[in-house]
Amino acid sequence: MEELEIIRWPGLLDYEEGVALQRAYHADVVAGRSPGVVVLCEHPSVYTAGRRTEPSDLPTDGSHVVEVDRGGRITWHGPGQLVAYPIVRLPAPLDVVAWVRDLEQVVLDTAASVGLSAQRVPGRSGVWLPRPGEDGPGAGSDGAGDDRHGRTLDKVGAIGLHVAEGVSSHGIAVNCDNDLTPYAAIVPCGIADAGVTTLSRATGRHVTVDEVAAAVGHRIEQAVAGMHAGARISSAGHAGPTSTRQEVAA
Repeated sequence: MEELEIIRWPGLLDYEEGVALQRAYHADVVAGRSPGVVVLCEHPSVYTAGRRTEPSDLPTDGSHVVEVDRGGRITWHGPGQLVAYPIVRLPAPLDVVAWVRDLEQVVLDTAASVGLSAQRVPGRSGVWLPRPGEDGPGAGSDGAGDDRHGRTLDKVGAIGLHVAEGVSSHGIAVNCDNDLTPYAAIVPCGIADAGVTTLSRATGRHVTVDEVAAAVGHRIEQAVAGMHAGARISSAGHAGPTSTRQEVAA
């Protein structure tokens, strides 16, 4: 298999320009002109709404929202958050859920590389971290966003995909050192009973996008290679039936 092209976009990439860029790369992969591309970038502050977004999820302050063709609901992108777009062909038989699990594993491994023990939450996609300093259930928690130790979990990594003609686009967002204030105006990913966090907040040190980008790019390469070799990086954590859904999000 030819090596993926890894592109670390300089500066901030306008979100809608990024969507157009993905479409161009997607066409190249579908046509066989490219073995696949991973774009690692940051966007200017923007809200984006996937196809399952509900009116109750939308910004309470009237902020503009960009509608996109990925699965899932509303989220925010902005400076300090790494966004990774792997535009890659998925092997047959198509299993989008397994690809989601691989991308979750990319974020789990990246969190581990900065000293954090992140986790999945049953029934919810994405990657989660316990709030620092909590030994039991969070105040006011109903348990929906708690781990088995009763600690409140906050989301640090989100996943939203679109698959067409066997090629995946969109991807993952990892909160590194971004401001969390924009999340207060929306219901992130449609999940009202849990919060969001950053790698910097969870570690107590400054974790930069550049530091995380290097780790994420390498792990996505491993995930794609494993996917095509039949040795998925998430094989130990992947459970449940396969899926051919064309839109999946966290």
